[in-house]
Amino acid sequence: QVQLLESGGDSVQAGGSLRLSCMLSAYTGRRKCMAWFRQAPGKEREGVAAIYTGGGSTYYADSVKGRFTISQDNAKNTLDLQMNSLKPEDTAMYYCAADAQRCSGGYWARSWEYNYWGQGTQVTVSS
Repeated sequence: QVQLLESGGDSVQAGGSLRLSCMLSAYTGRRKCMAWFRQAPGKEREGVAAIYTGGGSTYYADSVKGRFTISQDNAKNTLDLQMNSLKPEDTAMYYCAADAQRCSGGYWARSWEYNYWGQGTQVTVSS
C-alpha cells in the first residue's frame, strides 16, 4: 500500500528557511510527476513545485521561483522541498503528491492528475 508522509513543517519568522520532506513508502512509480502543493485557509489548493522523475525537470509556481527548490532523493525514497526567504503568504498546509503521468504542459499543477497524496505538514510564517 502506497503511503506518503510529510515532515518538516514548523513556525518560522519571515526570511527564514524550512526543508520539507515526503517519505514515499511502497511507491515504485517511474517516469512520473511528483509535486508539492499547498492550501491556505479559505483558498484553493495550489501547485508549488514539481519534478519529473524520468529526467529531473523541475517546475515552479511564479510565487516561489528563486526561493524554493524541489529535489528527489532516490536512495532515501523521499521528495524534498527546500524553502528559503519565506514570506507570511507562504503560510499553508503543504502536501506532497505523486504519480501524475506528466509534468509538462501545466499538468504538474493539476491536483486531480495525482493518484497519491500525503496528509500534509503545516508551515506558518510570521512577519
